[in-house]
Amino acid sequence: MSRTAIVLGCGGTIGAAWMIAALHALAEQTGLDPRDADVLLGTSAGAELVTMLAGGVGVDELVDMQRGRVGDLRLREHIASTPPGRPPTPRPPLLNPRLLRTRSGLAAYAGIAPSGRGDLGWLHRLAEGFEVGAWLPHPSARMVAYDVLAGERVVFGAPGSPIATVSEALRASWSTPGWMTPVPIGDRIFVDGGMGSTASVDLLAPEDADLVYVLAPMASEPGLRVPGAGGRVEYRLLRGPMSRGLASEVAAVRARGTTVVPILPTATDLAGLGAYFMSRSRRVAAFESSMTTAPGTVRAALSAAGQVA
Repeated sequence: MSRTAIVLGCGGTIGAAWMIAALHALAEQTGLDPRDADVLLGTSAGAELVTMLAGGVGVDELVDMQRGRVGDLRLREHIASTPPGRPPTPRPPLLNPRLLRTRSGLAAYAGIAPSGRGDLGWLHRLAEGFEVGAWLPHPSARMVAYDVLAGERVVFGAPGSPIATVSEALRASWSTPGWMTPVPIGDRIFVDGGMGSTASVDLLAPEDADLVYVLAPMASEPGLRVPGAGGRVEYRLLRGPMSRGLASEVAAVRARGTTVVPILPTATDLAGLGAYFMSRSRRVAAFESSMTTAPGTVRAALSAAGQVA
């Protein structure tokens, strides 16, 4: 029996808006309700969306949440609590300077980031609103965080993973170094899973899915970036490394016989998103732009993967 996974990557406020638009287009073009995927795997902003989808929230409700007309009080409070576009001043000490010598890319930089002071209470409230028993209603909802002491990714909710509450897992997955407060769970310290990978599609087990849809707003085709000087900086520091890492992961998962459909922002998408993915003031405009551009992006991705809509 065929199994499907939906993987949602990191991307902050703007990336979450784009992923909701892309999920809406994916549902329309394939008939797949994301809530019915066998596995839901999220990183950072993707974990935020996994919390809601795994809690029973439909894509249409997520669209209404972005437009400020949703009836669910949990969603209304959550979107109203979108964090400000600038972090509070971080404080010492550095998280783990050893990573600069033992890791590369964003994982290395995570080690020399100071401790953030941003309030993660808005994510705690979201998690509490959807938690049932020890986890979420969906049996295979998973969230990726980065253990900044060990220098490794951890998938909360997966078989054999460390035990955590939904709130702990979500806050850990979203805890951007230098911005948000690191999250201790047991004797480990976690930060944003995006420090290890933009989507961690390679952490799916072979038996998890035969078909994987990957929505990764912080990745794109080689050389494709947001227009302007800000886009050049964003590509050099974030989008370029994340895109190369995702491409390698997708190739590895495909090599074991799994069909992977990467859905990544195109040049048209990126022009409407902007270079700063934590911009609360641009969220509505970015979302509405994405609702216009994402259908074409999803259609092209499905066609390229032989999954004709």
